[in-house]
Amino acid sequence: MAEIEVYTNKGCPACVSAKHYLDKKGVAYDEKKLGKSRKVDAEFSIRTRGAKSIPQIFINNEYIGGFDDLVQYDKADELDWRLGLCKRPRVGILKALIRFMKGERY
Repeated sequence: MAEIEVYTNKGCPACVSAKHYLDKKGVAYDEKKLGKSRKVDAEFSIRTRGAKSIPQIFINNEYIGGFDDLVQYDKADELDWRLGLCKRPRVGILKALIRFMKGERY
């Protein structure tokens, strides 16, 4: 199973959506609440390179992004294998090249 970290803040609707999305997938995650400690806030700033929006999600120490990015990974069939729910799908060279040219990172 993958190690998932979600940085959240109180009263954030996108944070709630991201947590529900991960709950539907049936995976456990470590929620790190901002504003509770300086250590967590500093860690957030460094790991996300000063991101101003929340939530910010990491899977196996790889920066995924926010809730919209999480959904994009799922639409690109990249999320389940990153979460450890299935094997990594084989992506043909043509599909990989098209993704690269579009600037997609999934």
